[in-house]
Amino acid sequence: MARINLPPTRSNYLKIKADLAFAREGYNILDQKREVLTNELMHLAHDAGVLQEKVGKIFSESYQALEDARLTMGQERVEWAALAVNQTIEIKIKNRGVMGVAIPVVTAHGELTEMPYSFGDTMATLDAASNAFREVLQWITQLAEIEASVWRLAHELLKTQRRVNALQYIFIPNYQETMDFIQSAIEEREREEIFRLKLLKSKKKESVAHPTRHEYHQPHAEKGGKSTMGNLGFGSNPSTEH
Repeated sequence: MARINLPPTRSNYLKIKADLAFAREGYNILDQKREVLTNELMHLAHDAGVLQEKVGKIFSESYQALEDARLTMGQERVEWAALAVNQTIEIKIKNRGVMGVAIPVVTAHGELTEMPYSFGDTMATLDAASNAFREVLQWITQLAEIEASVWRLAHELLKTQRRVNALQYIFIPNYQETMDFIQSAIEEREREEIFRLKLLKSKKKESVAHPTRHEYHQPHAEKGGKSTMGNLGFGSNPSTEH
C-alpha cells in the first residue's frame, strides 16, 4: 500500500489517527447501508420479476383480443369505438426514502367507464379487448413503481459498494501504514534521546567521581647542596649572614 507522504511528527500522528478513526466509522455506516440496500433490492427485484411476467401475459392477451376485434369488426369501427373513451387516469408520484434513496410511490386515481361505446355497433371481441386493457391499467402503475425503485436502488448500491471498497482497500490501509510509520519513527527518536541522556548522565557521574588532578614538580637540587631556588634569590646568602 502507498504510504501518505507526511513528516513523522506527533501532530501528524494525531491527525492521521483521527482520520483513520473517521474512515473506519464511515466504513461501518456504509457497510450497514449496503446491507439494507441489498436486502431491499433483492425483495423488489423478486416482486418486479413476478409482476413483469404477469403484466406481460395480460398484455399478450389484450393485444390478441384487440386483433380479434379488428378482424371481426374492421379497423375503422374499432377506431370509432375507441374515440368514445374520453376519460383519463390521473397518476400521482410521491417519494419515500430508503437509506437516503428516493423511492417513487405511484398511485392511479380515477376509473374508466366499463362500456363507453354502443352495444349495437360492436361485438364481443371488442368487449374482451376493452376488459383486458382495463386490467392492464390496474397493474402497470405498480410495475412502473417497482421497476423505477429497482433501478434507483441498484444505482445507489453500486455507488455505495465503490465507496466501501475504496475505504476498505485504499484509504484505511494507507492511513494505518502511515500511522505505523510515524509511530515507529517517533519511538526511534525517543530511544535515541533516552540513550543520549543516559550517556550524558554517565559522563557527568564519571567526572564527579574522578576529578582532574594538577601535578606540581619540585625543583631539582644542584651539586654542592644548592637548589635552583637559591640561584633565583629566594635561598639564603652566606656572605650576608655575618
